[in-house]
Amino acid sequence: MKVISAEFVKSVADIRQIPTEGLPEVAFAGRSNVGKSSLINALLNRKKLVQVSSTPGKTRLINFFKINQKFYFVDLPGYGYARVSRLMQQGWQKLIESYLLNSRFLKGVVVLIDIRHPITEADLQLIEWLAVHEIKTVIVGTKADKLSGNKLQTQIASNNKILQKIGVDPLLPFSAITGRGKQELWQAITRLISE
Repeated sequence: MKVISAEFVKSVADIRQIPTEGLPEVAFAGRSNVGKSSLINALLNRKKLVQVSSTPGKTRLINFFKINQKFYFVDLPGYGYARVSRLMQQGWQKLIESYLLNSRFLKGVVVLIDIRHPITEADLQLIEWLAVHEIKTVIVGTKADKLSGNKLQTQIASNNKILQKIGVDPLLPFSAITGRGKQELWQAITRLISE
């Protein structure tokens, strides 16, 4: 995918505020500090379009980015960050669920997991929830550059075994630093948009 234009459009705290022009949407979800902002910036060949925070859990709204004037990337708040109050987490969860269930233009969700660790319970809950609601997913293992070849292959195999049990496609290893997996992820996103 050649990215000609990528622009921030709006942040929303209520799904009544989401864009209604009918462009396809691909959402990005993952635990706080999984590298979501870095991944989106790497895909778009931009350094600072999506703000990378040193404080996990900073994204508290749903952020819309228009790509090539043809579709949206939708950056969802990260989950699982302990320093945020439970009440605030519940508010985010309601916002995210409301968006995922009610957006008429959502084509699928890219779920990010940290490849250095086993899939967490929170990751599995999200992936299973998306499957139950028949929302298409692409699972991406971020920070692939942080592991050596053998360790990386072991983690990929271990995580894929878990994903296979719940009927999800194997994960795509990705590195925002080296660009590994960028082409494969764009191919997966293009398939989502065109379906």
